[in-house]
Amino acid sequence: MGFFAIKAIDEKQQEPELDDWKLEFLGKRRPLGSKPLEKKKPEKSRLLGDSDSMDWCVRARKVALKSIEDRGMARVMENMVSHNVDHLRSAVGMLGDGMFEEKKKETMETFIQRLSQFSGQPSDRKKEVNLNRMVVDAQTAQEVLEVVSEMIVSVGKGLSPSPLSPLNLATAIHRIAKNMEKVSMMETRRLAFARQREMSMLIGIAMTALPECSAQGISNIAWALSKIGGDLLYMTEMDRVAEISMAKVGEFNSQNVANVAGAFASMRHSAPELFVELSKRASEIIHTFHPQELAQLLWAFAFLNEPANHLLEALDNIYKDQDQFQCSSIRGSLSHDEAGIANSEGLNPLILRFNRDQLGNIAWSYTVLGEMDRKFFFNVWKTLQNFEEERITDQYREDVMFASQVYLANQCLKVEYSHLQLSLRSDVEEKIARAGRTRRFNQKVTSSFQKEVARLLFSTGLEWVREYELDVYTLDAALIDKKVALEIDGPTHFSRNSGVPLGNTVLKRRYVAASGWNPVSVPHQEWEELEGSVEQEEYLRQILKDYVG
Repeated sequence: MGFFAIKAIDEKQQEPELDDWKLEFLGKRRPLGSKPLEKKKPEKSRLLGDSDSMDWCVRARKVALKSIEDRGMARVMENMVSHNVDHLRSAVGMLGDGMFEEKKKETMETFIQRLSQFSGQPSDRKKEVNLNRMVVDAQTAQEVLEVVSEMIVSVGKGLSPSPLSPLNLATAIHRIAKNMEKVSMMETRRLAFARQREMSMLIGIAMTALPECSAQGISNIAWALSKIGGDLLYMTEMDRVAEISMAKVGEFNSQNVANVAGAFASMRHSAPELFVELSKRASEIIHTFHPQELAQLLWAFAFLNEPANHLLEALDNIYKDQDQFQCSSIRGSLSHDEAGIANSEGLNPLILRFNRDQLGNIAWSYTVLGEMDRKFFFNVWKTLQNFEEERITDQYREDVMFASQVYLANQCLKVEYSHLQLSLRSDVEEKIARAGRTRRFNQKVTSSFQKEVARLLFSTGLEWVREYELDVYTLDAALIDKKVALEIDGPTHFSRNSGVPLGNTVLKRRYVAASGWNPVSVPHQEWEELEGSVEQEEYLRQILKDYVG
């Protein structure tokens, strides 16, 4: 094959009139039948600045066109360049039933895999540090994404070594979530942000690089995904996080354990095998946990209704004495220094300084887990009673949440653990109850699912009572004479990936049963599988037949 002799063309000289296909080849006209392209700001790269200018490309095409004509290949090129719109539409039409979208997805995955290959190459420390600094300095989530997207484009063009290290990927996702939190971004905007192509690419690359991330990086990514996607997105990504976390759980510190557990709980994402390992790891480093971390970790186990035997045993063994528990402040979280373990030298006894809300969270967690006969709970409950003289009203959300948790724990102490004789004094209980029962921050919303089930219930002719109050709980529907408590459980009562009931749902059923009632559940998943009112009525008859005859 011969080589083309390339020589520059004077752009100022008069150019002859060109055929349509030649104009298309040079990029001077749109293909026949195509729509005008919207003006789009060109992607720029400070790392590949020379390649951003397209003048060299136009010149090269002109030289190539002249060589093609000199070699008598103009007719062949005309056939290749001419745009047949009908043929293109036909080809795309053959990719029906989502195949075209699937092809786009495969292309995206291939691109992500290509970018991820650079992670194993020798690193350029200076480039990595510069990228990290730009990510940290970015003031908004969008700015962070733009910085990283620019780098992804550069790496895709061939920048090597890639500055997209596991550390930088984790930092970028974490900073995006942090900046969302900083401005209290609404959920709808977060979800829209997460669905951007650039964000999807960033998450995809991070998931590929996840095994190379440090324990802190994994923790940061898990926390960030929970803040960005909530319980609506990132299901497969959280499965991936669980898989990698199990392999690296031995490297987790107390903050990593608490944040990873908290992320899964806030996303309603069950990971039983991971939580077994988190419980074991927490028991090994229990003396390093700060009060806030303990409260968050116990809440996560309780929320997902995951057993925490190793963790609870360790707490009982390390914190045996009432003197190891202290209280400070009424509302809000303590600073990191204030909330730390008092004895930094590791000398016994270790002291935990809790605030009121942390004590309320822990009391609720032990209540849900059904572990109120534990020594650690006993000490927490006794410490919590020191706040009985504090002014609790229904004017503050923090007061209402705290009162609700304590009221529920106290009721369970009376119903399920009466032998412990730990319930509050009647005057304190009444004060807590008034604040806990307020509807100021707890307006009940009735879903269409609940209305549909209720309508069919009343068509049975039975004397159902809606919104029946049973101590601390409100029952969706009740047959008082039969002591049947029917709960219409929507999607938020269950884990989003496994469908198992969450901790608060399990506790409610347990409490209702302990109070002498017969709990009956209508799960949303099962109801959705029924077709028409005939099947729905038959379903209700079957689940109630043992109680109504």
